Amino acid sequence: MYYLPNSFMGYNLFSGNLNSIPDSTKTVINTINQYSFCVAERDEEFMKALKSSDILLPDGIGIVAAVKSITGYNLKKISGTDLHENLLERMDGRKGRCFYLGSSENTLNKIRERLTVEYPNITFETFSPSYKDQFSEKENSEMIAAINAFKPDVLFVGMTAPKQEKWVTAHKTEIDAKIICSIGAVFDFYAGTVKRPSEFWINLGLEWFIRLCKEPKRMWKRYVYYGPIFAWALLKEKLTADLQEMPLIYSKEPK
Repeated sequence: MYYLPNSFMGYNLFSGNLNSIPDSTKTVINTINQYSFCVAERDEEFMKALKSSDILLPDGIGIVAAVKSITGYNLKKISGTDLHENLLERMDGRKGRCFYLGSSENTLNKIRERLTVEYPNITFETFSPSYKDQFSEKENSEMIAAINAFKPDVLFVGMTAPKQEKWVTAHKTEIDAKIICSIGAVFDFYAGTVKRPSEFWINLGLEWFIRLCKEPKRMWKRYVYYGPIFAWALLKEKLTADLQEMPLIYSKEPK
């Protein structure tokens, strides 16, 4: 397992290869980008969920650029889509089992159609929970029972951040799955209900810009509002780091 030599602004970011992720022990995987970082600064429960991750993927060009700016480390962006594809490939090769928890029945149906064609060796199940901010104890029990009855190798959770990360953290000890990962928008990307920008824009580091252009009403706050907030947090961290590295200067009183 590989991580940054030191935590970045309090977060232990994964810097290794996805193939090194173990599948023999329970592993909770979350992602972080500039938006989730800013939200976590104001949501202690969300911050704890991210920091308690067994693996925290740097899913955002803003995070990658921030790490480079402050530490000089060339961190590779690893998206939820990258994780999803990697785990599907691994499960298909060994006839594994996965469970999709979240999103609408329409989206889950489209996932079923595509998964059946692309990964015929995978056995899978889905569950679409009620769309609400808070689940009742009965609803939580129903979801956990459905997952545990199926006993998946991988549980994909797509309830949007920070709801999904909080839910996983609250219930991970009750869930019978080896890998549990919160991947939010990946459900829609894979289903085709939301089109992800092409590799051309992703490689240029402009995926965020294309998503903003395509969905301005939904994405403006994430990038236009939280962008400057993240930049300010980054500037403060940079100034603090620079001050700590400055040599102490002692003045001598004249004799």
